[in-house]
Amino acid sequence: MVHFTCDLCGKDITSAGEDRFVVKMEAFPGFDPNEIKEEDLEDDPMEAVSDMIRRDEAFGPQDHADDACRRKGFRFDLCPDCHRKFLRDPLGKSNASVFDFSKN
Repeated sequence: MVHFTCDLCGKDITSAGEDRFVVKMEAFPGFDPNEIKEEDLEDDPMEAVSDMIRRDEAFGPQDHADDACRRKGFRFDLCPDCHRKFLRDPLGKSNASVFDFSKN
């Protein structure tokens, strides 16, 4: 039998008869494409693809591995109460502590 525990509160949600919610998140570097200009439309796309292939062949396997490490997926099982809390504050900002350091 598969056992499920809420990843936030630790409650056993296998046999509780309650719904189990799965939250999946993905983090990856953002990419903002450049603005398309008139001269971009005049470029030969096949030549650009060929250049990209040649450039990729020059990189070693480690270069591709570093890029893959920058992309990360997360999966969490949540009980109904924690799911409601997550929907209200997905980044947990309300739980973030504000530090007030003394001036020693």
